[in-house]
Amino acid sequence: MPKNSGFFTFSLMLPQWIIERKREGNELSADEIRFFIEGFTEGSIPDYQMSALAMAICFQGMTPAETAALTTEMMLSGETIDPASLPGIKADKHSTGGIGDKTSLILAPLAAACGLTVPMISGRGLGITGGTLDKLESIPGYRTNLSEKEFFQTLENVGCSIIGQTAQLAPADKKLYALRDVTGTVPSIPLITASIMSKKLAEGLDTLVLDVKWGKGAFMKTREEARQLAQAMVDVGRAMDKKVRALITDMNQPLGRAAGNVLEVQECIEVLRGGGPDDLRELTVALTAHMLELSNVHKTNAEIFQCLENGTAMKKFEEMVAAQGGSTDWKFAAAKIQEPVLAPADGIVTTVDADLIGKACLVLGAGRQKTDDTIDHAVGIGQMKKPGEEVKKGDSLAVIFSNDRNCFDESLPMVGNAFELGDHFEPQPLVCEVVG
Repeated sequence: MPKNSGFFTFSLMLPQWIIERKREGNELSADEIRFFIEGFTEGSIPDYQMSALAMAICFQGMTPAETAALTTEMMLSGETIDPASLPGIKADKHSTGGIGDKTSLILAPLAAACGLTVPMISGRGLGITGGTLDKLESIPGYRTNLSEKEFFQTLENVGCSIIGQTAQLAPADKKLYALRDVTGTVPSIPLITASIMSKKLAEGLDTLVLDVKWGKGAFMKTREEARQLAQAMVDVGRAMDKKVRALITDMNQPLGRAAGNVLEVQECIEVLRGGGPDDLRELTVALTAHMLELSNVHKTNAEIFQCLENGTAMKKFEEMVAAQGGSTDWKFAAAKIQEPVLAPADGIVTTVDADLIGKACLVLGAGRQKTDDTIDHAVGIGQMKKPGEEVKKGDSLAVIFSNDRNCFDESLPMVGNAFELGDHFEPQPLVCEVVG
């Protein structure tokens, strides 16, 4: 922070000065943010000072310019990917996460079948929301830890590749996220924005579509919170000269009829073969359509659907899985216990509580409570009835897939209580609004 003292101007920065300025609600300069993130990444600024700045940001917020500068510095804290040598427009999608949210597995090959190049770097699940990498690793042999050369080869040969974040990609984000998780500074829109966008923009994208979810099964519980996050991410993308658009989508109900790694992969294969649940297919096509429009690739929704129905998207998925070492015979581990949850009365399903379904999956072992937990790919909740569907007393509302009787017994009341029955259902739009 430049200081002026009499006849002399000096530019000494001290971390505590920057913390104090943000604590008092002042706007930090790009130089101050760069100084802090560089020092934190290399270790000259200790964790406790980074935690103090994160708490100050949590209370005081950041301007769009500050958020863009923070995103840039976190992105530049490590290696970036330059896919300029690859053919076509480079596009990706990011979701803020939800129960049964498996669109990436369909969207990447679908967008590739429509002519885009999709370099997708994804994450693992933590808590009740599932991770794309965990779903893919339920496919025997699938590798998410490709080298950059292998990643580029897959993109060049197939048009899409889904891998995990390397240690060299946005390392400042990895360090900062670990601190935020234990210092109560996770729910800050500027910090969430910088975390998401620094990793995505490090991929060297031309186009990014964001799926910002709200509701019981989402991180953002209200539409207004989701709108604020969506706008912040779109603003940062634009400040960095990227084409970015956000869809705000409903996550009060699980997406599709399955939650749990193997179950979700099987459901994705159904969609890629032209079938599957209507809501999952509808949202994936909507996200793909926005990616194509931003990329100046003109296809109607009917043409996008055709790529699902004629098998071209499925062929891309098979090619991607094979290129990354996975088996394409689609034989998966099966849970030992597969028992239905029965409807207690006649009625119309009015609600399927996504939060309860997610917690039941966690109890069954489909997710992690700590980052180093081992997950059971075979377990979860499948064959769920959707809101608006009619059931009779004794009909199956869902099937619990478990490998442990005690876990099954613990999850059973959660799943049963997730379903509410009534005599009327008013459908709500899946895509609530578009930002950008």
